[in-house]
Amino acid sequence: MPTPSPRPGIGAIPYPGGCTFRVWAPFATAVSVAGQFNGWNKTSTPLAPEGNGHWSVDAPGATDGQEYKLVVGDVWRIDPRAKHVTNSVGNGIITGADFPWQGHAFGTPPWHELVIYEMHVGTFPDNPVQSGDLLDAIIRDMWYLQELGVNAIELLPSQEFPTDTSWGYNPAHIFAVESAYGGPAALKRFVDAAHAHGLAVILDVVYNHLGPNDLSVWQFDGWFQRWNGEEMGGIYFYNDWRAHTDWGHKNRPDYGRAEIRQFIRDNVLMWLEEYRVDGLRFDAINFIRNVYGRNDPPNDPNNLDGWGWNLLRWINDEVQARQPWKLTIAEDMQDNAWITRATGDGGAGFDSQWDATFHHGVRSVVIATRDEDRSMEVIRQVIEQGGGDNAFARVIYTESHDEVAIQNGKRRLTEDISPGQADSWYAQKRSTLGAALALTSPGIPMIFQGQEILEWIPFGDENRMDWDKYDRFRGIFYLYRDLIRLRRNWFNNTRGLRGHFTHVFHVNHQDKVVAFHRWQDGGPGDDVVIVLNWQNQAYTSYTIGFPRPGSWHVRFNSDWQGYSPAFGNHHSYDTTADWGGWQDMPCHGNIGLGPYSAIILSQ
Repeated sequence: MPTPSPRPGIGAIPYPGGCTFRVWAPFATAVSVAGQFNGWNKTSTPLAPEGNGHWSVDAPGATDGQEYKLVVGDVWRIDPRAKHVTNSVGNGIITGADFPWQGHAFGTPPWHELVIYEMHVGTFPDNPVQSGDLLDAIIRDMWYLQELGVNAIELLPSQEFPTDTSWGYNPAHIFAVESAYGGPAALKRFVDAAHAHGLAVILDVVYNHLGPNDLSVWQFDGWFQRWNGEEMGGIYFYNDWRAHTDWGHKNRPDYGRAEIRQFIRDNVLMWLEEYRVDGLRFDAINFIRNVYGRNDPPNDPNNLDGWGWNLLRWINDEVQARQPWKLTIAEDMQDNAWITRATGDGGAGFDSQWDATFHHGVRSVVIATRDEDRSMEVIRQVIEQGGGDNAFARVIYTESHDEVAIQNGKRRLTEDISPGQADSWYAQKRSTLGAALALTSPGIPMIFQGQEILEWIPFGDENRMDWDKYDRFRGIFYLYRDLIRLRRNWFNNTRGLRGHFTHVFHVNHQDKVVAFHRWQDGGPGDDVVIVLNWQNQAYTSYTIGFPRPGSWHVRFNSDWQGYSPAFGNHHSYDTTADWGGWQDMPCHGNIGLGPYSAIILSQ
């Protein structure tokens, strides 16, 4: 009879001279492991039952890099915790945690300093890249992100998925790094290189569903139940009406099982600790806490008996206790304030969440054809929604993978503004005006790959970024760069853009001008005034309020012709603010303001 392993851990854990294999399969009658180390003999290395639904064995001679598979009953299965697979329907590969980290002196930026660049590994590289080399190809292009000035990369899901091409939201093996991207060593090289370039890495993870295809965990140990006459998924899934998701008929993990909660929790900690990523963005958590993704009353049965909600709270408590400097971001998309409240106050404990209201509000204003249809009240609301003691509890953006995806029937913002003429003056002016709002409003700003070079090709898993636009629209790239530098207080004169406090003090519905004040402590170098003109009308002398008297300097003018030869270079001059109340501010002064333009002033 085999002997259970005394070593800890679940999955394939190498040790000097061998490998421990442990798996959860409570209804299996027998489990063994076969691989290159035993000639793929399915009976020579049986696992011993441990009495708690787990099976384990130490296998001398099994070493890092060898392929293997579990045999559960008489069915060959990929290990649910395999960290490396040949492909989504292939073999597991024994993979240790060791990696020659270079030990860069890198610290995750605090939330108020973050500027995120959302990226899809499969389509960001300039030219077609051989399968397995995608992450390494991006390492070679990190100079570009460094020049742009962002300090965080958010990767769309990079866990193993079916085929070599996908957005990544159909995970087949959540512990394995996608083989087409290069596998686990490539992701660690990527994180190491990013840190060397001063870039944090945020990884998108999917726990609201698995699959729906190439799922080795489907009916993993042979047990399953039927629901309405259909075979359900077995131990990893709900086996009734709760299994249904928008991404498959019956593929929601069973959050009510302690082993599944542990499975997901361990996955979170693996990315943060073994791979050293700086944060995670949790996809569609509203479907983890509610069957239909809604804000139902607390005792509603659609809330999965609270198991999903408590799983999220547990995960955030674990991260907070172990690595509190790392960021957890929720995609809930319902402006639910409980998502970012502390668990001690009854919340889910996320640090931040995507703000759909900001995106949809700003986009509605930017794409409106007629100036008179642009709502300044919407602009006021999307700015003020981020105010308060925690301005960085939301991630704000004008483009994201969901909102510019061809598969969703959507377009890039430039194309939405001027269909068929996405490089027009209107598209350039109004898309960059939206970007200026996102990069100056309270929140963690995010841009999606390509918007900084006026990309108009819709996002799709086979639509590569058009890098020729980097040469054609280099000025637009510099516009984003300059905004990002100001947002990060690069020159120590716009510190307020990193502050918690915001006051929208000027809303001109007729002339379509909005102005607001950002600050942390106030005073020279801290107080920042942002003015946004949302119509095709320039102003030579426009009066606005200021928080302090004295000289105010224009740090940014989006109408500068250096950003685009199509721009008008309207003079936006330094000004002097004098005492005298003006629209809820103690001082006032005059500014110049170009059409569809933003200016940023500070002392």
